[in-house]
Amino acid sequence: MLVKTYCAAVNGLEVTTVTVEVSITRGVLYHLTGLADTAVKESHDRIAAALLNNGYKFPVADVTANLAPADLRKEGASFDLPLAIAILAANEQMHTDLLDKYMLIGELGLDGKLQPIKGALPIAIKARAEHFKGLIVPKENEHEAAVVDTLEVYGMNNILEVINFLNGASTAEPCVVDTRKEFYEHQYKFDLDFADVRGQENVKRAFEVAAAGGHNIILVGPPGSGKSMMAKRLPSILPPLSLAESLETTQIHSIAGKLPRGTGLICQRPFRSPHHTISEVALVGGGNNPMPGEITLAHNGVLFCDELPEFNKHTLEVLRQPLEDRQITISRAKYTITYPCSFMFVASMNPCPCGYYGDPTHHCVCTPGQIQRYLSKISGPLLDRIDIQCEIAALPFRDISKAEPGEPSAKIRERVIAARAVQTERFKNIKGMHCNAQMTERMIHQYAEPDENGLDLLRMAMERLHLSARAYSRILKVARTIADLAHSEKIMSDHIAEAIGYRQMDRSDWAERGL
Repeated sequence: MLVKTYCAAVNGLEVTTVTVEVSITRGVLYHLTGLADTAVKESHDRIAAALLNNGYKFPVADVTANLAPADLRKEGASFDLPLAIAILAANEQMHTDLLDKYMLIGELGLDGKLQPIKGALPIAIKARAEHFKGLIVPKENEHEAAVVDTLEVYGMNNILEVINFLNGASTAEPCVVDTRKEFYEHQYKFDLDFADVRGQENVKRAFEVAAAGGHNIILVGPPGSGKSMMAKRLPSILPPLSLAESLETTQIHSIAGKLPRGTGLICQRPFRSPHHTISEVALVGGGNNPMPGEITLAHNGVLFCDELPEFNKHTLEVLRQPLEDRQITISRAKYTITYPCSFMFVASMNPCPCGYYGDPTHHCVCTPGQIQRYLSKISGPLLDRIDIQCEIAALPFRDISKAEPGEPSAKIRERVIAARAVQTERFKNIKGMHCNAQMTERMIHQYAEPDENGLDLLRMAMERLHLSARAYSRILKVARTIADLAHSEKIMSDHIAEAIGYRQMDRSDWAERGL
């Protein structure tokens, strides 16, 4: 007898419907075709044990199972459940009436318990697109998959529940999630707040400008000055995720298996902080079984690299293209995958190897040559993609001992959202353009042209401070954002002056001057 069940394979961010075909004839062999990996091939033993422990027997016959399309690579253990159901149905141990109405995914334990799988949300989206009536998933994945409306999602604990449901011997209630209510409830619940940061008003201002325009930012300062502390609070002042952004972000985390069990949509912008020993593959994604890297997991959020010069130089260089294109294409012999990676890049570093160059409380023991070598670990092209370069000084005692808290994140976020609204209106006719940081050279001349006084100031700054040519467009982009925060249509000279102050590392005498 020939029976078909349906499931899905996830490759990169693409989901393909897979038809599981099982044919049983006289014989004793088991054949599995359809380009399955080791985890899928091992399903035979898991299915046999699960059926035996739940009162069913694996058929003693010639069983041929095919996963179509046969030329698409199948990975993971999520094919266990559709294979088991198809084998039972082909052996006439259960009814087949409902098999074409439901998509099935799940890994089987030896006791028949359904184990959680990766990628439940994108599979649910695919099931709806293919007009399936419902989706049967492990219990731990039901909340995640139920985010998709107009699709019945049933969370099952074990294979026995699935068999009884498909046989019509029992009924089950589909999981219902009020997506919008859940999403908007948790949007503004942050554990970290800028109110905890005492002093450092200039750095807070730099973060506000960076958040308002989507600019990349690097902080340079001695140990203990609050670089990491403020970077971790950046998501609390960013504009909230839209529902579409949240769905996209949740899909990525679902495929990577990073979604906490029992959760629905991701409500807050992701914050990823990889260790400096990270490999290139872990950063950009790929591997034998292609998986999203840290830059893709930071999509629509923040990628924070603490102690930037400690990262492998070659690893850092792979960030250049993603920062510009906001997507990464990974090409290997067996696959080519494109992942989105539109994120804010935040980095921190010490000004020298010992960390105390320019610090009034500590003596620096580094020579100018050592400082230059330390800074040269970050290449010019990478630094070129960082709009705001901010120096941060050690906090004096009078600021540490302040009793009153600083300005809360909620107030800063209001100003950021107002500035982003101006940019949304400005770029409404340009597809894929959301903020000032994405402006091209042509757009800079169109939207960020300074007045005569501002142009004179910029010319003088570039000559006196020996700013590089690449700093010109970055200064104008940041000045445009500062003007948006000030609700100014035109870019004034004071906006230019503030933007110039954010190009510290472009100065040719950075390592020789006294701070």
